[in-house]
Amino acid sequence: MKLIEVLAKITPEHIKGNADVEITGINIDSRQIKPGHLFVAVKGTQTDGHTYIGKAIENGAVAVLCESIPADAPTNVTYVLVNDSEDAVGKVATVFYGDPTSKLDLVGVTGTNGKTTIATLLYNMFRQMGYKVGLVSTVCNYIDGEAIPTEHTTPDPITLNALLGRMADEGCKYAFMEVSSHSVAQKRIGGLKFRGGIFTNLTRDHLDYHKTVENYRDAKKGFFDGLGKDAFAITNLDDKNGMIMVQNTKAKVMTYSTRTLADFKGKILEMGFDGMHLDINNKEVHVTFIGKFNVSNLLAVYGAACMLGKEPEEILIILSSLRSVNGRFDAIRSVDGKTAIVDYAHTPDALVNVLNAIHEVLDGKGQVITVVGAGGNRDKGKRPIMAQESVKRSDKVVITSDNPRFEEPQDIINDMLAGLTPEEMRKVITIVDRKEGIRTACMLAQTGDVILVAGKGHEDYQIIKGVKYHFDDHEVIREAFGL
Repeated sequence: MKLIEVLAKITPEHIKGNADVEITGINIDSRQIKPGHLFVAVKGTQTDGHTYIGKAIENGAVAVLCESIPADAPTNVTYVLVNDSEDAVGKVATVFYGDPTSKLDLVGVTGTNGKTTIATLLYNMFRQMGYKVGLVSTVCNYIDGEAIPTEHTTPDPITLNALLGRMADEGCKYAFMEVSSHSVAQKRIGGLKFRGGIFTNLTRDHLDYHKTVENYRDAKKGFFDGLGKDAFAITNLDDKNGMIMVQNTKAKVMTYSTRTLADFKGKILEMGFDGMHLDINNKEVHVTFIGKFNVSNLLAVYGAACMLGKEPEEILIILSSLRSVNGRFDAIRSVDGKTAIVDYAHTPDALVNVLNAIHEVLDGKGQVITVVGAGGNRDKGKRPIMAQESVKRSDKVVITSDNPRFEEPQDIINDMLAGLTPEEMRKVITIVDRKEGIRTACMLAQTGDVILVAGKGHEDYQIIKGVKYHFDDHEVIREAFGL
């Protein structure tokens, strides 16, 4: 594709050199540049791509898109000057990869909690309906049945467009995607056309990046602001930010709720550790999920499928057959009647949701022991709150390591303990080693008790001093239970 064609969706301030040069690839990482590539210099949060222009040219870049042209610019390279290269990169990637979202229906899911569950359930549902489907998620990306490992909730714009391009080329009709607040703020979804958007909820998270809850909320809202008038926006009326998200959207607004009148309304009729019997829009359905928060997730799935033109009866039949996503309220039973729940809950709100769901099922007939930590090099403000919420809703709490990354595990634990009163501390044991923490909780539990192991869910690793080690909560629990 010629450079001038690649630039179809942007208006450069200046082009210096040959605009008809042939482009064979695009990259924002100079190390991955090959001969014939366009290098896009982006000012990132960690490094400025403009300092690697020389390296990109050494590796064979024939064109550079940037915000300032270097003084010693070689004459055999074409320079495209733009005001905002971060804004431009998604738009040029979309064109280069054949505008994939014009060929498939893409639905984005944003919010603090529930993104992975909703996107994955929609992916599984539409595959059961017989369609080829793509998934972009925290756990794994999929092109129909083919797994593509993932490193970020939402990949960079070039990786994302290449992935969506492959989905379109391989005949996918639908794609479901988690849209993180980072991806909106960093314009990683620039140039994509969404058929619909879903808002789950908004609670404190990622303040190490966004600094304030308002900035975090506005990043999420930016996704809905960008939806077109032929798209739909499904929002959660049970969240105080639900209607704020869609107040400036051009999309058709639909609502869901477990508490008030909405387009998609649900309530729990019965609940046990094996699932729930629900009423969704005056039709009854049994599902294998547990907890009010999962009713909200299922309503979002139901609503999106309805907005994509599927029949309510068919949606409910498939909903009844779907299973929970790996690491989301995974129940493991011991032979002597203890239950362990592995859940990805790593924010105060997610912890509250899961613990409340456990109490709804237990109904006072057993104790709750919670194993919890907090990630290193992330929002420190939520650490004491997570300890407080755990102690408030548990009979015993084991505070341990999560992913300490480059921090000292004990320092993270101390930050969590700082939120507790001396009286609350009586419920708490601190064990730095996560494996020992989980094993201790399993030993403390009696028949009928529930152990919640929170924070890591699907993750099968721990990052300690920057090194990734194999670690799976499920494996440790099974070993402790003698399974």
